[in-house]
Amino acid sequence: MADHVVPHFQNSSGHESVEIGAHEFMCIGANPPFDHPHVFLDMGDEDQIVCPYCSTLYKFNPALKPAEANPSDCVWVPAAA
Repeated sequence: MADHVVPHFQNSSGHESVEIGAHEFMCIGANPPFDHPHVFLDMGDEDQIVCPYCSTLYKFNPALKPAEANPSDCVWVPAAA
């Protein structure tokens, strides 16, 4: 069975915008323990979306892989259970 992992992104550094390689993802706000509720965001047909909790502007960049971000410090990998 293949696992489908939803990429997680955060903006602890307060970047004005974050480029990501996915249209569907989770925003956690900042690194734990300062994170907000982990929300699933879906850009749909658009190329950008604003998180309703932390107001981070996420922009789709097709040159990036789904779990990559620019700046790269915005990728967050949850600890294995």
